[in-house]
Amino acid sequence: MLKQIKTHILSSFKSKKINVFLLFVLLSFVVLIVLKLSNTYTNTITFEINKIQIPEKHLVLNNHSQKLHITLRSQGFNLLKYYFNKPQINIDFSQHITRNKDFYVWNKHQGFSELNLQFSKNEEIISITPDTLKFRYDVNAIKKVPVKLQAKLQFIKGFDLLDSIKIVPDSIKIIGPEILVSEIAFIETDSIEIKEVKSDINSVIKLKLPTNKNGNLSFSNTKVAIHGDVDKFTEGHLKVPVNVINIPENLTIKYFPKKLYVTYYTSLSNYAKVQASDFEIVCDYNKLKNGSDFLIPEIAKKAEKVKHIKLSHEHIEFIILE
Repeated sequence: MLKQIKTHILSSFKSKKINVFLLFVLLSFVVLIVLKLSNTYTNTITFEINKIQIPEKHLVLNNHSQKLHITLRSQGFNLLKYYFNKPQINIDFSQHITRNKDFYVWNKHQGFSELNLQFSKNEEIISITPDTLKFRYDVNAIKKVPVKLQAKLQFIKGFDLLDSIKIVPDSIKIIGPEILVSEIAFIETDSIEIKEVKSDINSVIKLKLPTNKNGNLSFSNTKVAIHGDVDKFTEGHLKVPVNVINIPENLTIKYFPKKLYVTYYTSLSNYAKVQASDFEIVCDYNKLKNGSDFLIPEIAKKAEKVKHIKLSHEHIEFIILE
């Protein structure tokens, strides 16, 4: 029993000595790293180009081989961040850059002040290579195209839209090479299906943008908002006179029926406002087919805010009087 206790005490003592030793080693390593990073170093870092403020009418063609190799002098702490993230440097195409017929031309003498502002005061630029960058560009076409909604709406019985769904914006601007832009007539939304609709529709939908592998096309919007006012609807019926137009002057006709029932669908809030005078039914004698003894009634005018209009008759019979 005493032997076991002795063994346990010795084991614990040894374990504590090892833990203290490991902690000492770890602290020594941290101190060493801090001392190292506190020193001043001169390193050359490769920066990818981030093109900003490109004039809308121009397309700068992508060339991923274009990079700037910038030699910096600073403490290790300041330089450490460039090894964890992919370094990028902005080049502003609205200033400190020249343009000829084929290229935008950047050089380090014109652009040094802009570059220098992107580094902290503790980072000193020693050198920049290459001293000149050329960016080939093309003239862009700008085109505005409509947005087409791809939506399937299923309304609860008795409910419907007061008006067509509004899309905001209802068109978008496409910028890119003429050969690509000219082929785009419209932009569709992603397909959306909404079931059991009985209240106003408000949603945001992504656009189905054309394939843009080389990034040569840009779009003013990638998604749109849609809105639709929904209300409870009911069916209405009104008796409306039939007028026959374009009867030849040398003819007199009689036709039947003189009035037709108009069946329509409207919201409860508009139901009392719909009157027979809001509709006009005409039969055009000029559209009479040879040998036919009936006219075709058409709705020449309809009330606002009504849907699914139907007439009680598809034909109007007539006779020519001697």
